[in-house]
Amino acid sequence: MKIFRHVDQFPDECRGSVIVLGNFDGFHKGHQKVIGTAGRIAAEMNTTLSVLSMEPHPRMFFNPAQKEFRLNSFRTKSHLLENFGVDHFIVLPFDKHLATMEAEDFVMNVLVRDIGALHVVVGYDYCFGAGRRGGVNVLGWLSKMEQFGLTVVKKVMEHDHIYSSSNIRDTLKKGDVRKVADRLGHWWHVEGHVRRGDQRGRTIDFPTANLPLDGYIEPKYGVYAVRIIIESGEHEGIWDAVANVGRRPTFDKEDVLLESHIFDFDADIYEQLIKVEFVDFIRPEMKFDGLDSLKEQIEKDSEIAREILKKDENQQSYIPAPNLSEYLD
Repeated sequence: MKIFRHVDQFPDECRGSVIVLGNFDGFHKGHQKVIGTAGRIAAEMNTTLSVLSMEPHPRMFFNPAQKEFRLNSFRTKSHLLENFGVDHFIVLPFDKHLATMEAEDFVMNVLVRDIGALHVVVGYDYCFGAGRRGGVNVLGWLSKMEQFGLTVVKKVMEHDHIYSSSNIRDTLKKGDVRKVADRLGHWWHVEGHVRRGDQRGRTIDFPTANLPLDGYIEPKYGVYAVRIIIESGEHEGIWDAVANVGRRPTFDKEDVLLESHIFDFDADIYEQLIKVEFVDFIRPEMKFDGLDSLKEQIEKDSEIAREILKKDENQQSYIPAPNLSEYLD
C-alpha cells in the first residue's frame, strides 16, 4: 500500500480509483463492511482501491488539549488497511483551510479535480465539510452532476448493536477487551518501540517490555493477558505475556505505561518494534506495600494469563485479521 500525504502527490496513473471516505478509527466490523464493499466494486471495475482520511483527527484539531481518544495510531491503522487490500492511503492534513472548506468545494476540488475519483463509497452517517454540513445527500446530487459513482453502505448491526468507534471506546475503558475484539473482528492492539524503563522488574525476576501509549486511547488500568508479536529479527514470533497498563502506584509514578512480561523469554529487545494484542482482562491496577507482595501478585497474574492464553478460543487464529475475500463473492 502506498501512502500519500497530499493530493498533489497522487500520480496520474492512480486516478480513476474507487475512493472510500472516512476516518476508520478502530477499523471495526462496520468500517470493514464499507471498505470491503468498496473493494468488491474496485475488483468489478478492474481498478484500484483507495482510502481518503485526514490527520490529525478533526476532533484533535478543534480541541488539541483533549486526552487521546483514538483506538488506532496512524501506524496501526495503516497496517490494518493494507492487510485489508487497500492500494492507496491518501491522508490530507486537516488544517484551517480544510476545516473551513465547504462540502461542495471539497467534492469539486479534491475528489473530482485532484483525485479524479471514479466511484465514491461512504458509510450511511458520513459527514464532511465546514460545520459538517455535507453528507450523503450532497454527495448524491454532486455525483450525478459530475458523473462519478456513489455507494452508501447501510449501518451494520449485530442484534440491536450498531458498530461504532464511540461504543468501542467506552467498552475499552471498562476493560472488556474480549467484547472489543468481537466488535473489531480482530484483537485490539498497540504497536510501538520498546523503551528502557526503571528495570525494577529485573530485580524481582519479571523483566518487562515497556511501551508508551502514544497515539492510543488508554484502556482501563489493570492487568491483562496479552500476546506479543515481534515481526522481524532474531526473536521474530508470537509470545504469550502478562501486561499491566497504568501509572504504577506502588512506585508513585504519574506517566501511563504498558508493561509486558513475556513468558519464557530472555532477550534484549530495546528499541525493537513490537505489537501487543489484548486478549482478556485479569484485574484492576493495585498498589502494593513492597516488592515482595508485588512479585507474589505477578506470579498469580502470570498463571492466570497462561491459562487464559492456552484456551482454544483464545488462539491467534480465533479472531483473524480482516480479509477482503469475503466481500468478493
